[in-house]
Amino acid sequence: MSDGNEQKESPSGRKPLTLTRTASAGTVRQSFSHGRTKQVTVEVREKRAINRPGAGGAAPAAPGPGVPPPLRAKAPAGDAAPVVHTPKPAPGAISGEETRRREDAVRRSMAEREARDQRLKAEEDQRRALDDAQRKKAAEDEAQQAEIEARRRETEEAEAPAAAPVEQTQQRTAAAGAAPVQQQQRDQSDVLSELGGRVKSARKPLPVAPVKPAKKGEPKRREGKLTLDMVEREVAGDDDRVRSLAAYRRAQQKEKERRAKMMGGAGERDVIKREVIVPENITVQELSNRMAVRVADIIKFMMRQGQMMKQSDELDADTAELIATEFGHTVKRVAESDVEEGLAGDIVDSDENLEPRPPVVTIMGHVDHGKTSLLDALRQTDVVSGEAGGITQHIGAYQVRVASGQRVTFLDTPGHAAFSAMRARGAQVTDIVVLVVAADDGVMPQTVEAIQHAKASGVPIIVAINKMDKQGANPDKVLSELTQHEVIVEQFGGDVQVVKVSALKKEGLEELVEQILLQAEVLNLRANPDRPAEAVVIESKLDKGRGTVATVLVQMGTLKRGDIVVVGAQIGRIRAITNERGQQLQNAGPSEPVEIMGLEGVPEPGNVLNVVENENRAREVADYRARAKKQRTTGIKSTGTSLESMMAKFKDSTAKELPILIKADVQGSAEAIVGSLEKLAHEEVRARVVLSGVGAINESDVQLAKGSGAPVIGFNVRASKEARDLAEREGVEIRYYNIIYDLIDDIKGVMSGMLAPLNRETFLGNAQVLEVFNISKVGKVAGCRVTDGVVRKGAKVRILRDNVVIQEMGVLSTLKRFKDEVNEVQSGQECGMSFGPFQDIKQGDVIECFNVEVVQRSL
Repeated sequence: MSDGNEQKESPSGRKPLTLTRTASAGTVRQSFSHGRTKQVTVEVREKRAINRPGAGGAAPAAPGPGVPPPLRAKAPAGDAAPVVHTPKPAPGAISGEETRRREDAVRRSMAEREARDQRLKAEEDQRRALDDAQRKKAAEDEAQQAEIEARRRETEEAEAPAAAPVEQTQQRTAAAGAAPVQQQQRDQSDVLSELGGRVKSARKPLPVAPVKPAKKGEPKRREGKLTLDMVEREVAGDDDRVRSLAAYRRAQQKEKERRAKMMGGAGERDVIKREVIVPENITVQELSNRMAVRVADIIKFMMRQGQMMKQSDELDADTAELIATEFGHTVKRVAESDVEEGLAGDIVDSDENLEPRPPVVTIMGHVDHGKTSLLDALRQTDVVSGEAGGITQHIGAYQVRVASGQRVTFLDTPGHAAFSAMRARGAQVTDIVVLVVAADDGVMPQTVEAIQHAKASGVPIIVAINKMDKQGANPDKVLSELTQHEVIVEQFGGDVQVVKVSALKKEGLEELVEQILLQAEVLNLRANPDRPAEAVVIESKLDKGRGTVATVLVQMGTLKRGDIVVVGAQIGRIRAITNERGQQLQNAGPSEPVEIMGLEGVPEPGNVLNVVENENRAREVADYRARAKKQRTTGIKSTGTSLESMMAKFKDSTAKELPILIKADVQGSAEAIVGSLEKLAHEEVRARVVLSGVGAINESDVQLAKGSGAPVIGFNVRASKEARDLAEREGVEIRYYNIIYDLIDDIKGVMSGMLAPLNRETFLGNAQVLEVFNISKVGKVAGCRVTDGVVRKGAKVRILRDNVVIQEMGVLSTLKRFKDEVNEVQSGQECGMSFGPFQDIKQGDVIECFNVEVVQRSL
């Protein structure tokens, strides 16, 4: 035989040019997911080597591992070994060393591929053998189960004497069934041993998984992504899911307890003692989180106490404390109101950080006694000319720089009876009260109320007797009237200073300022400006262009732009600070009244403003205050079951109500209106405020008024165009007021009209029955004599017998004197009366004649 590349020699004895082999072919098995494989053919290309005739090829290199040696021609028997001619390489041909190196590389690559293919084939054969063994065992198990079931049914049908043969049959069946299983195990082990002998690989052979018959309901196919852990569990026969870290820790704890119990220990779980904060109400879930115990443990404990609970149920403080103590924890009881602790700051003011501050002076007195005029004279302004009706209906705050250069803060309070709350707030935040009394009018009801507010606040009083320029001024009368209310002036041996002034002529103002500064010096007013600010709300309103605007009086600290504040149930960040003249400020110190913007809602007058460190703290405090306010307004107070309380409830339920919706310009005015309407309440009729707010009347107000059947009252505000159009379409009445007593008088008149009229009787006279006549076709007719007053036709009569009313006769329709019909019979005269269907009239009865007058009541 000869190689395929060899050619016959030409007749001339020279070999033709030939091309040596330039490509080596082989096969490679590729593996894919889910056990799929594919065998492909590959080849390695080499450079061409041209061998000239007479030049031998490169010497073959030693075959690599797994590569068969090149084929050689067999020599005839008895002949000598063939002579191999090695031709010399032609000039320009590739050297033999290079060719040999390339052939070695090709042989090694092919050997590695063949070894890999053999290993993959062996693994595939092993998997197929395992699958065949499992299928075979499953089929045998099914056949064995079917045979056992058939024999069991035959055994049940057999008679009692055949029990022994049946037992022998079952034993033979079990033996026969065990034999194929043992034979299968032996066959499987032989197959595995044969495969293991043929396959030599660095990979450890997979262990044989125990064959389990498929159960009902189990998935027949693998679900989800195949991972190495899943393969190992399937091979090991562990189909359970991987345990969580918590389950692993619980198992460790149980093992620890078991060992401790075996060694004689108590076996109890080591509990970390904690200080558990318990509020007034807490859920089971929250308590378990704070104690770091399972919710199930708390529920089990409560079940032992006879209570069934779930994790969302609320526990009171006593029950939560009992549970925490039982689990070995210490308890710290807190109240919901503790959220306000430390709100004012922990800074303790000492003499080193206190600085003098301007005094706060509140002007109080009766309406139209010249309070605002006196303040205008001090400030050199004309505020009183802009007041509606010539009376002050808002509380004002101003700071005045006097001639000495010192500053004085003035609060102007209304004098009308409806603004009692404003006067009370002014007295609470002031240092000095200036009581203004008109010299020509004297002490009036609101003057007495102002004296009571000042005494309740414990602040000194300075009496300013105004209108000294008017004729008829009598300051001595004012001083004597003040003495009746325990206000003793200095000239009467008391400690109250008196200054006579005239706001119109601007007389006595310097003396008044001097007395104020002297009193402030005696009080030694000082404050610490280097601390978080604390202020009180004087007034608040809702401005269309600026939003919520609140007038506050800083009491301590310094209020700055950008501070996060909480005011009552409202929070916000201060965006702007302005004084009463509209000038922008960066900060405001103690005793300085300013307007602030940036609150989320309109606060109530009298609320305290506190600066907090962050918004979360402010919102927490505001939420608590909102909940507390809701409980106060909607909470049901427990009343007794006495007859008085039941009658009060009955009266309240039967009283007529006048629904009203109020919108005012400021919160103080709305509060004054609501308070005045509450004072008008009667046992038969009362006003019910549907909504009280500040700002212009909008469409939602009209919709609410329509739903409740209430008119809309606007005090110093107007309705928008959309609200007016909607009110016209829906028939909702909108009334505008700018003077509070006009508003109250109108509402009082409407409520008076809702009262039931009063029937008032007017006595006319009495007549005594002297004789009773029975007339045919007419009935009984009483002959009477008028003994008292007069008897009139058309008046109402009633019959008295022995001073007891026996019949209400209604209107007297028949009255005769002799034979003539008359309208009136005077006292001492005789007459005849007929009472229609009433015939039970006797001699000696008294007929009382009276009129009923309907009287309209008022509040």
